[in-house]
Amino acid sequence: MPGLNAIISKMPYRLALSGGWIDQPFVSRHNPEPPGSMVVVAVNPTFAWMPKCGLGTSTRQAAIRLWGDTLPDEDPQILMRELYRLENADKPDPSGSQDMAGILFPGINRLDYDVNFEDGYFPVHIESNNDSQVAAWLESVIHVLPVNQRPPGYFPLGIKNLDPEWIGRLGKTGKDCFDAINEMDAQSLGETMNETMRCWEAILPHVVRHPTITMDLMALLSYYQSRYHGAMYSGCGGGYFYIISDEPVPGTFGVSIRIKPEEGN
Repeated sequence: MPGLNAIISKMPYRLALSGGWIDQPFVSRHNPEPPGSMVVVAVNPTFAWMPKCGLGTSTRQAAIRLWGDTLPDEDPQILMRELYRLENADKPDPSGSQDMAGILFPGINRLDYDVNFEDGYFPVHIESNNDSQVAAWLESVIHVLPVNQRPPGYFPLGIKNLDPEWIGRLGKTGKDCFDAINEMDAQSLGETMNETMRCWEAILPHVVRHPTITMDLMALLSYYQSRYHGAMYSGCGGGYFYIISDEPVPGTFGVSIRIKPEEGN
């Protein structure tokens, strides 16, 4: 019987936390105070995450096709661009580079996007945290709950309300999220996720409200946000819940964060 990694690959997955969508130039070009930020977290493949849930699984599959089960020991900035080109070749609506960065950069990473740098397709700066104590803390407070895969016919970009004020708020959530993680402040971290969901609903309402979605995602979100420090969906159409809580959350599971090994280990 093969081991789990032989079945699902040793390639990392990634979580995208507060600030998502700011990596898309059609969003970031309206940011009145660039750069705007988002946070991605590299996680070890301890189980097979469902596709079509905002986990960058198609990008992960592209990485496996390109490099096999193991990431090359090369500059992740270069690899990010290589993987971006492979994943987005001939796509009318390309995925954002946060998908690639989240897989390639270990630890907890703040990605800063400014449309004046490489037209906004890649981060102008990446701030990383690979502190084992911070990673262990984040593992203890983030609880994951499966909710809903994107249904057939779903499209999140049918309505675009690209209001600069809301986009500025979205870009700030990434900065605040990274600071809250560094300070190991669960309440502030949860609020950055709540604010991210408010921004998503205002800017791209079809992310959470679409004719193909039969579940009331906003009612479910409100339930968890009212009972815990904060909650957000992993991506378009729902996916998984990321719930921030100091206490166990029924029905949820945890993650294993991939951090850069300390020198000499």
